[in-house]
Formats: sequence, C-alpha cells, structure tokens
Amino acid sequence: MFRTTKTRSVKLSVTILMLIAGLFMIVPFLWMLSTSFQTPSEVFRQWLPSKLDWTSHKRIWTGNYNFLPYYLNSIKIAVIGTAGAVFLSAFAAYGFARTEFKGRNTLFIVYLSMMMIPPQVVFVPKFILFNWLHIYNTHWALILPAMFSIFGVFMLRQFFLSIPNEITESALLDGAGHFRIFFKLVLPLAKPALATFAIIDFSWQWNDYENALVFLQSPKLYTIPLGLQNFVLENNVDYNGMMAASSAAIIPMILIFLLGQKYIIQGVSSSAVKG
Repeated sequence: MFRTTKTRSVKLSVTILMLIAGLFMIVPFLWMLSTSFQTPSEVFRQWLPSKLDWTSHKRIWTGNYNFLPYYLNSIKIAVIGTAGAVFLSAFAAYGFARTEFKGRNTLFIVYLSMMMIPPQVVFVPKFILFNWLHIYNTHWALILPAMFSIFGVFMLRQFFLSIPNEITESALLDGAGHFRIFFKLVLPLAKPALATFAIIDFSWQWNDYENALVFLQSPKLYTIPLGLQNFVLENNVDYNGMMAASSAAIIPMILIFLLGQKYIIQGVSSSAVKG
C-alpha cells in the first residue's frame, strides 16, 4: 500500500514538473501570437491585445511584401523533397536490413560515417555540380539533395530490423520477390516509422535556411526562411508584422504534426511493447 502511494506521488510530481516545463516552452509561442494581433503601441505594454487587430496578418498576405509566393515555394520543395526522401530512404533501408550481400555492414558503416561531415564543407562542390547540371538558382538544387537522407536510412533500417524475420522468410518461400515483400508487407508495417521520419524531414526542409541562401538568387524562388529574414531586415521595428509572418510560417508544421501524431503514438507504443 505504501509503495503504491509512493509511486503515485512520484508520477504526480513528474507530471506537474512536465506541465510546468511545457508551459515555459509554449509561452514564447503564445506571446508571438498575441503580439501579431496587437497594435504597435501595445507590443511592450501588455501581454494580451485589447482587441484582435488583423492588420499585420492582412499586410503579409496582401501588402507589398506578399508571403504567398514564399509559401508556395516552400510547400513545393518540402513536399517533393520529403516524398522522395521517405521512399528512397525506405528502399535503401530495406536493402541494408533484409538483403544479404558481401560487405553490407561495412558499406553501411561508411555510409553512416558521412553524417559526421558538416554540410557547409560540401557547399562549394555542390555549387560546382549544380552549375554544371544547370540547376543552380532553381528549386531542384534544394529538392534533389533533400531526397537522399542518411538519417532516414539509418532510422528506417533500425525499424525494419525489428520486424520478425519469419514474415519475410515465409513470403520468400511462397515465391514473393523482394520488391513485392517491400511494397506489400514491409511498407504497411512501417507506417508509424515512415510518418515519424516524414514529419522530421518535412520540418528540416521547411526550415532550411542555409541551402536556400546559397543556391537561390532570384527573389521569386525564395522560401519562407529567406522571405522571413528579408522581411525582418527591411522592417526591423515592425514587431507586429514580424510576429504575424512568424506565426504564418509555423502553421504547416503544426498541421503536419496534427495529421501524423497518431502514427507517432503508434510507433512509440509498439516500441514500448517490443521493449
């Protein structure tokens, strides 16, 4: 009885601490939303707006500094890049996890070691390659590299290894090839892992500032991070506009998480059961 009461007290204390930590983390987000609906005179005087002022939100969508092209460019790059990364990573991960070939583990270690190379080191080689392929200053300069994710291959390989070998071995004995096993058996079982990686990869590509800064020159090709940075530089005292633009920039991330959270929960739950 005493042990049960102590366990409940510990769980309650941990829950309260996590709640407090969560509140501290969400305060900047709430302040950003509140500021975006305030008038300029209210920014540093109060936390909540006296009334909802939509002027800043209307201005970033319909004013001289229109964010719609940046939004469309970011959606195009992030969606195509994420779809390609999920498919190619899953394909490569299945090869490393379920097919036998000489030097498989060595090749995987070498492939994994490339994660230690800072991305800034390869900017110059990538610039030369993209210029030679005539895709510099195009969206393909961001989309094509984004389709190849070392982290995605590693993450999905670990998930594929957790699938019982008996499932794929039975399919092989029944005459199914690796392509059929991959599309009919492995991918349906890997929905939680695929959704989790898709959300992570989408967030990376949506927030990618460095690559867009280096490989895009035309303002009409700019993505949300570049557009937001230019807006901040040109309007360094327009706090309401900055907060409205920042609020608009994170809407897709919230929607993607809300749509995919059930798969993330399934993945966590299945991992807990297996453990």
